Amino acid sequence: MIKVQEYRPQPFTDFTKEENVKAYHEALAKVRKELVGKHYPLIIDGKEVDTEGKIQSLNPCDTSEVVGTTAKATIGDAEHALQGAWKAFESWKKWDMDARARILLKASAILKRRRLEACALMSIEVGKNYAEADVEVAEAIDFLEYYARSAMKYAGFGSSETTWFEGEENGLMSIPLGVGVSISPWNFPCAIFIGMAAAPIVAGNCVIVKPAEDAGLIAGFMVDIMREAGLPAGVLQFLPGVGKEVGEYLVNHAKTRFITFTGSRAVGLHINEVAAKVQPGQKWIKRVVMELGGKDGLIVDETADLDNAITAAVQGAFGFNGQKCSAMSRLIVVDSVYDEVVNGFVERARALKMGTGEENANVTAVVNEMSFNKIKTYLELAPQEGKVLLGGEAPGECGGKKGYYVQPTIVGDVDRNSRLAQEEIFGPVVAVLRAKDWQDALDIANSTEYGLTGGVCSSKRERLEQARAEFEVGNLYFNRKITGAIVGVQPFGGYNMSGTDSKAGGPDYLANFMQLKTVTERW
Repeated sequence: MIKVQEYRPQPFTDFTKEENVKAYHEALAKVRKELVGKHYPLIIDGKEVDTEGKIQSLNPCDTSEVVGTTAKATIGDAEHALQGAWKAFESWKKWDMDARARILLKASAILKRRRLEACALMSIEVGKNYAEADVEVAEAIDFLEYYARSAMKYAGFGSSETTWFEGEENGLMSIPLGVGVSISPWNFPCAIFIGMAAAPIVAGNCVIVKPAEDAGLIAGFMVDIMREAGLPAGVLQFLPGVGKEVGEYLVNHAKTRFITFTGSRAVGLHINEVAAKVQPGQKWIKRVVMELGGKDGLIVDETADLDNAITAAVQGAFGFNGQKCSAMSRLIVVDSVYDEVVNGFVERARALKMGTGEENANVTAVVNEMSFNKIKTYLELAPQEGKVLLGGEAPGECGGKKGYYVQPTIVGDVDRNSRLAQEEIFGPVVAVLRAKDWQDALDIANSTEYGLTGGVCSSKRERLEQARAEFEVGNLYFNRKITGAIVGVQPFGGYNMSGTDSKAGGPDYLANFMQLKTVTERW
């Protein structure tokens, strides 16, 4: 068995130190020289394959800049990738678990060395500021390290416990599923992209990765690292393309064994429906692992440390412009402290600086035109459903640069059943809801169809314990922000319409990509 030190999450970079800011600036210059303008081809069976069509990636903070391009896969490319992956699976599934884990650990070591480059590329391609980019790359490293170690418990015959029985040897084997498709999002284009691929790979599967169209360069950067780490040809097939074309084709295909998806509720439910239909020649029930977002609420009651609650609200709402599935989009405050909390929240949010990721602004541009236009429709709705206390506009430019800029927006006295309180906006827009008391606040928190993250700021133990039992979310936080789950520390994933509660970064995540085989020998 591979010998490694006990898993510990990566520390975050302290950007209050001048030397760390200087290093980030140097990384930005390096990335602009070496990576901006780069083209990433498809990778099929270990070979670079270019296509007639290309996908452009724009800088959301300056839409006049093309950050780079990727190839645009066709259905023919998807078929080639799928067949090639099954060929690679025949040998990959026979590798020892620790040999597969070594590749993840080598990839982690490479990413540690190139950490600031990955950060800088995200600042340019998706507009992440320094801290948001840094914690994401730390999470990507953590996924590689954690899943490499997690794999060890599934190695060999008898890795899962069974009861002794006289005269027989009985044991359980964990075996890989086969070939799957990973459809990853743009909001965590490094960490979620690599986590969704590394977990099934270390378990012995082969994976076709279709990255988000807005973050193809970051995905290509990570694929290069996996190849450099020694991943055999065909185990990871890189297939950037249009989801409605190659994604739909692969989800439907009889030879697709499993699908992992992180993204919108609508697309996720469609994938689940399509995957459930058995195709001619299909000999398994496809396994689907999904995370579909949320409408996440933070409750603040009259016993809370209000300054801490306001800090948690600002961090949870406006980190990466609210473009996190875990972002606090509902602030639920009991009536007796509503005005004090909301006034403090507005004042603190008003001080946030808008600008580019490269400038390390607190709030940058949202990712693309579709998101920008969607958020604008909610800004138009806001005065009808509440009182706009801050922001409310989408200027579309900042500092003389055209981009997908949306002001941090806070809407007060929103009804619990309104669209602003029920629908996922995925931007820097917060609905503030007034609760009569603690129980009413908890009822409001549970009034959506989602169940991803939530939080409670309170000093009453009985209320925290009630929330522990009754708050319907997969990740619940007390007296802190509701974003920022750490791999191995806070396994992440929701239920209800927020996904399959698969708990990425948790002790049993790899089991999603394995099946159990019981073997009995009579002696």
